[in-house]
Amino acid sequence: MSFSTLLPNVLLFAGGVGITALLTICSLAVGLVLATVFTTLSYSKISIIRNLIRIYTFVIRGTPLLVQIFLIYYGSSQFDIIHNSFMWSILKYPAGCAIIALSINSSGYCIILFRGIIESIPKGEFEACKVLGMSKVQMFFQVILGRFIRLVLPAYSNEVIIVLKSTSLASTITIMDLMGVTKQFISETYATITFFLLAGVLYLIMNLLIFKIFKQFEKKMRVCSY
Repeated sequence: MSFSTLLPNVLLFAGGVGITALLTICSLAVGLVLATVFTTLSYSKISIIRNLIRIYTFVIRGTPLLVQIFLIYYGSSQFDIIHNSFMWSILKYPAGCAIIALSINSSGYCIILFRGIIESIPKGEFEACKVLGMSKVQMFFQVILGRFIRLVLPAYSNEVIIVLKSTSLASTITIMDLMGVTKQFISETYATITFFLLAGVLYLIMNLLIFKIFKQFEKKMRVCSY
């Protein structure tokens, strides 16, 4: 297919890229909140809560994301309790289902990531803060948070890229993201290789931007640490 034929469809592809970016940002934001809350709860003194968090991470990480999307999209409408709750205002839309599924999936992996980072911080730093008479709030914001961010950024950038690529599964529930638009053009033109290559290039460009952004953040954090 010639470039002149592709040119009128640029806006449609731009819209698909925009929806992909929106799904990624919303899913990461919600997933980050869930992961932070559940990571904190995983250190609870109540064993039932700790065990529930372990089961949650095991189930999320042990089942395919596509299955999770289908369960939320097709399964949520089967329960009257969901229909009559505020959640239905979100779950009745395919985008809402996709964001919830991606958020839950991301949080399951981030809990393990965050726990690993926290446990890698030397206990001597916590003890030094106590010797200096710092409160838990001061310890968190003045010492632990900065170190945690510096350690977590390289690994979390991989999670961001994984979530971005995972949004391509949203097209399976009628969402016209980048992959959804690509499938539409393929069904109309049968130019399979052309449009899949174009989609692949656009995903690569978005991943490159994410990589560059995180590299800049890492540089700033190193500067601030001196």
